[in-house]
Amino acid sequence: MSTRTGRKKTGGRYIVRRKKKLYERKGQSRVVKLGEEKRKKMRVRGGNIKNFLFRGKFVNVSGKKLEIKNVLETPSNRFLARQNVITKGTIVETDSGKVRITNRPSQEGVINGVFVK
Repeated sequence: MSTRTGRKKTGGRYIVRRKKKLYERKGQSRVVKLGEEKRKKMRVRGGNIKNFLFRGKFVNVSGKKLEIKNVLETPSNRFLARQNVITKGTIVETDSGKVRITNRPSQEGVINGVFVK
């Protein structure tokens, strides 16, 4: 069996029947870093508006707005913590203690979290 991608067992090519439609295309990957707040509004499918966050400085924890001092660890990828990238599940340091991020800030436009014991 052939392991070449895009090929059949016999060596023939799989031909793409059509181009991707606009709604099927992949969006630009967004990375939320620690820094001064920076947001962007974008029109999405259905005429709706989405807020994208590019840099964030504050996290909402149980009704309080706390300033993020440092990114401690990221379970999905340890190299992201070194670059101060904030994703879901990231542990950040604040004045009141360690906080775990509970949402996806790159898609929601805000950073929410809960205290870690």
